[in-house]
Amino acid sequence: MRWPAAVLAAATFLGLACGGPSVQRSSEPAAAVSAAPTTVATTTTTADPGALPQTHALPSSTDPAFALRIGDLWQAVVTGDVSMGLPAFFPESAYVQTKSGTNNAADWRDRLLSMYQLDVGAALLGPDAPGAEFVGVSVPTARAVWVTPRQEENKGPYYRVYGTRLIYWLDGRTRSFGIYSMISWRGQWYVVHLGPNPRPADRGMVYQPG
Repeated sequence: MRWPAAVLAAATFLGLACGGPSVQRSSEPAAAVSAAPTTVATTTTTADPGALPQTHALPSSTDPAFALRIGDLWQAVVTGDVSMGLPAFFPESAYVQTKSGTNNAADWRDRLLSMYQLDVGAALLGPDAPGAEFVGVSVPTARAVWVTPRQEENKGPYYRVYGTRLIYWLDGRTRSFGIYSMISWRGQWYVVHLGPNPRPADRGMVYQPG
């Protein structure tokens, strides 16, 4: 099923603070959240979005395709199957087109994807998962910036946004975890980091999400 507009509107209304991947709890009463679904649709397409060139389109947080990818990320956090969250992650083929490194495919696999897998693992709900209900995702689109070539070690441009939060309902309270950064590809948001990106000097270390 696709998420009703009311759910996404409720997520925006909540206006939860930005932060890292740790779970945050809200004092909002139960009445502040409406129409929280118990199941979330997941993606089924196998098309490679990175096979096409970048565009200047600003992604929308209410786009149905984005909703499906966030549903995949939610399923990974609920089930513990990190692989289910891969459709929400920035595609390797797009990363190869975007970054200016000499071995972008290896960097995507060995660094970026490894950190994402660790972050998803840190956000797992564990024994609380059966009682959790997905509410929506809050994207601060107004704070998105267009990153031009030669910034952030890139050869191609993209929109970047910090501080997205995935919102859910558990034990009568609104809770969330952070998506530290997302970047755009062809008018769609993709997750890059759930936790803060480590400094270049720390990239050889085992990354522990903060």
